[in-house]
Amino acid sequence: MMKTQEFFGAKFQKNKLFALGVAICACLLITPMLHLPAWGTPSSTKIQFVSPNWVAENAKDPNLRILDVRNAALEYVAGHLPGAVNIPDKAFRGPKEGLPVQYWDNQRLGEIFANSGVTNNSRVLVYSDGIDVLGATMVAYLLERSGVKNIAVLDGGYKGYAAASQPVTKEFPKYKVGKFTVKYNPAVRVSLSEVRKLIGNKGITFIDARPPDLFQGKEKLWVRNGHIPGARNIPWTSFTDPENLHKFKSLDEIKQILADKKITPADDIIVSCSTGQEATLQYMVLKYLLGYPKVRVYEGSWTEYSTQSDVPVATGPEQVS
Repeated sequence: MMKTQEFFGAKFQKNKLFALGVAICACLLITPMLHLPAWGTPSSTKIQFVSPNWVAENAKDPNLRILDVRNAALEYVAGHLPGAVNIPDKAFRGPKEGLPVQYWDNQRLGEIFANSGVTNNSRVLVYSDGIDVLGATMVAYLLERSGVKNIAVLDGGYKGYAAASQPVTKEFPKYKVGKFTVKYNPAVRVSLSEVRKLIGNKGITFIDARPPDLFQGKEKLWVRNGHIPGARNIPWTSFTDPENLHKFKSLDEIKQILADKKITPADDIIVSCSTGQEATLQYMVLKYLLGYPKVRVYEGSWTEYSTQSDVPVATGPEQVS
């Protein structure tokens, strides 16, 4: 049988470029398919935690949209960052097939962002205050999931911004409703069906961001109480400053917390919690502050998982081997 190289040389000597192309195609056909990484190509999204000074330096950028996601509208009325649009973080979730606080579908999320003045070319700054730090990381996560490439979260939140003597206003911004098309990025999340397949797999690490009593099943809040077998319990407040939840502990402190739980950057990490919101804070820290390359959110979290009678549930303290 004629060798591949001889065949191409005989048939396509006058068109070497074409021959090379066919040769490559032939090699692809006879070579076993390579298994591409589940993560695909590296994300081009940029998410950063920025200082009040960063806000001042970028305030005149016409492509910068600022989202004030505090849930108390009168707090926004009393004072906010110049140009900020108030869209409460609770507006991004609602009931779905009987489950509460589920993220809206892509079309509705796109409408919310568009009505807030966000376009596909926007840079978006998100901030909140108090316990609503989780709303800030949640909206930043949804922006990433929707295809926005340049996202910032205000370090220290509104409290830290005001304490830095930066300008605030009571005036509402004037802007045109943006045209925003969701470019859905599925690589940031896992579904229930994926979770079912991943439980117990080597190299998969589940982090549960809930308080210890919920994790261990001591607090009888759900229909089924406990945690995903093998999950590590790191309450979301473990990463934050007790004096201001919008500021993080030092990265060395956070790295030590992870080391104590035997979690490394090589792990394929899935972060879960009660409702899919607390998980977004740890997702942001792991992926964008620590640079862990493989981190995803289980959005349904325990709200969804606990309703499934056929999935395993563990109780008691975690088992770190």
